[in-house]
Amino acid sequence: MSTSATLSAFGHPEGVIELTQSHNQSLVEGEVRVKMIAAPINPADINLIQGVYGIRPSLPATAGIEGFGEIIESRASEFDVGSRVIFIKQVGTWAEEVVAPSSSLLQIPAETPPQQAAMLKVNPLTAWCMLTQLMELEKGAWVIQNAANSGVGYCVIQIANLLGIKTINLVRREELISDLDDLGGSVNLLDNQESIEMIREKKPSLALNAVGGDSALRLMDALDNNGLHVTYGAMSRRSLKVPNKFLIFKGVRLHGFWMTEWLKQNNQALMESAYLQLARWMTQGQLAQPVDSTYDLIDIKAALTRAQESKRDGKVLLLMNE
Repeated sequence: MSTSATLSAFGHPEGVIELTQSHNQSLVEGEVRVKMIAAPINPADINLIQGVYGIRPSLPATAGIEGFGEIIESRASEFDVGSRVIFIKQVGTWAEEVVAPSSSLLQIPAETPPQQAAMLKVNPLTAWCMLTQLMELEKGAWVIQNAANSGVGYCVIQIANLLGIKTINLVRREELISDLDDLGGSVNLLDNQESIEMIREKKPSLALNAVGGDSALRLMDALDNNGLHVTYGAMSRRSLKVPNKFLIFKGVRLHGFWMTEWLKQNNQALMESAYLQLARWMTQGQLAQPVDSTYDLIDIKAALTRAQESKRDGKVLLLMNE
């Protein structure tokens, strides 16, 4: 028997997620059985459970967008028992065991730190793509971002440092700035108009927006002429209402980024190369996301409650098979 966190209806996470048990299913050709080790609770997971994410799974469904595990049975020639893997397609990772087609998996180096590997799929790749795939940034270029204390924000700072790119990092609370200083953010400030006036001469060519609303407008205000403004999140749940002057006189370009769609549109070789580079940086201690707390799968409701609290120091992780 295997335990999973499942939903039979969309709604408030603590109300609709239940632990269920199922018999271990037999594998067909091309499938593998993965013993899950760890999986994070991301904002996208919460939105998916609520039914407001960009995709809606058929119900009932096992929750969990990303995670890390070890293959314990294989009927796929490209995967051996003992291989350490992440999931690159939606399969439902909040479970003790997952049966999935081999096409949904990617093998990563065995020495990748397990908790960091569990968070490899979404945030690091999102940061890497936005820094390398949307425009060409030369060494010494400036990038500005809001929500810099988020998982993606942390990855942006670390990857930018590895690439020789400088970052302007905006956060809502002053007590968060020292952590960004320690992480190596080039300029770390409160997310307000006074900060924009202070850094205007930096002329960042790329802005990364995870908030929306007034914060997104401040990023546009800071951008250099013909700069690229990328929206990948909407934490404030406020739409972008773009003043005409930014489009007409500054030539600001607006772009949306969704990692799920990027994976669909790009070839397997590029995706694998990117993930392996990110895993190497994790193994070398050059790329990491903070972990706020860990919970056993049996404590899923407490984990969901913690994951939705505003003042956390990193991700909430579910640990399985420990």
